[in-house]
Amino acid sequence: MAKHLRDSREIIRRLEREGFALVSVRGSHHKYRDKLSGRVVILPHPRRDIPIGTVKSIYQQAGWDDGST
Repeated sequence: MAKHLRDSREIIRRLEREGFALVSVRGSHHKYRDKLSGRVVILPHPRRDIPIGTVKSIYQQAGWDDGST
């Protein structure tokens, strides 16, 4: 099983590399939308150790199958 990224900065870098753009910020939560598919991902930022359940939810929202970067 691949290791999931747990640092919000690393997750944001991957989102942006894969075509997601920041659309809004509300408090400590950043909302990203994929320009092509319209998928929406919301994640807490800045956060170093995101709980694994939250990370799995972010991966699911982004359409990622594994933890590869």
